Amino acid sequence: MWCPGLIVSCRPCRDNAQITVYLHRIGIDDDAVQALGNIERQRRLAAGSRPCNKHRSTGILHRMIHVATLIDASGSLAPSALEQACRILPGAGQAKILGPDAADISFSAENAPDQSALPAQLRALPGRIDAVVQPASNRRKKLFLADMDSTMIRQECIDELADYVGLKSHVAAITERAMRGEIAFEPALRERVALLEGLSVSVVEEVIHERIKLTPGGRTLIATMRANGARTCMVSGGFTLFADRIAAMIGFDESRANTLTLLDGDKLAGKVAEPIFGRDGKRAALIELRNELGLAKADTIAIGDGANDLDMILEAGLGVAFRAKPKVATAAAARIDHCDLTALLYVQGYSRDQFVQS
Repeated sequence: MWCPGLIVSCRPCRDNAQITVYLHRIGIDDDAVQALGNIERQRRLAAGSRPCNKHRSTGILHRMIHVATLIDASGSLAPSALEQACRILPGAGQAKILGPDAADISFSAENAPDQSALPAQLRALPGRIDAVVQPASNRRKKLFLADMDSTMIRQECIDELADYVGLKSHVAAITERAMRGEIAFEPALRERVALLEGLSVSVVEEVIHERIKLTPGGRTLIATMRANGARTCMVSGGFTLFADRIAAMIGFDESRANTLTLLDGDKLAGKVAEPIFGRDGKRAALIELRNELGLAKADTIAIGDGANDLDMILEAGLGVAFRAKPKVATAAAARIDHCDLTALLYVQGYSRDQFVQS
């Protein structure tokens, strides 16, 4: 029974609330004592302290722990840069070295006055440093989608085809405007493809062998992710004649792109099969594969450089702008401006000794 003669004193210690009950001519109300103990535990949890030993397995307050990954394109991340980064990041922990050129720094994001400003502050450190800030949990992704032109390869395939009909500069100008989002992708693609009418399909083979250069780090990125169970898909607003071959060269599980119509089986008709695989198609591919694999949004990562990649990038758990056009770089959660594609492995928490060389 409860009695006004009951006096309770609470003396906090590091790990538990120690409750002493003094009896003064009364009986003990166990329920009342337990209730007061629960109130004290809740007060401590709200203040961010640990619960008592009896309740250690439940009720723990999880702080908003984030991680900043720094990668230096020079190949060597200076200790001074890490020191400066730790001063920028609130509640920064000790840096974890991932490789000679990369490190992780955990920090308490809830103490950041403006968390969105942190990546820009880190990118402003001396050197050619890429910095990505994200939640510390769920970094290893299980589905990866990547653009082809100017991302997994250095060129724009349609511009190289246009060179064979003497129109590279004209077509490249249209490509640039479309990638910047200044004009709609679909009509711009139809316009450029029409200029290729009559071009021999054999030119595609020549372009692949003589002009296409893979972006450094791409094969290692794909080999490492696949070795760790991830599904990989290359998505392109370009053409299957290129994408299927290049995806196989890099090691992707699959690829998706547009199909060019042929005349007599060996010449380009100047038309692309409808519907055009572009901005909507890339996002739809991400959702389709995510659902097929039974994954959450947080399990996915996507990368691209142009406006037709933007919806896919925003749909991914981690969307990465790779040496991207301004509109894409501004909107993406993460950006890689200097480093090669292995930066995406560091961003997922892989250390250099875990990279799989293809």
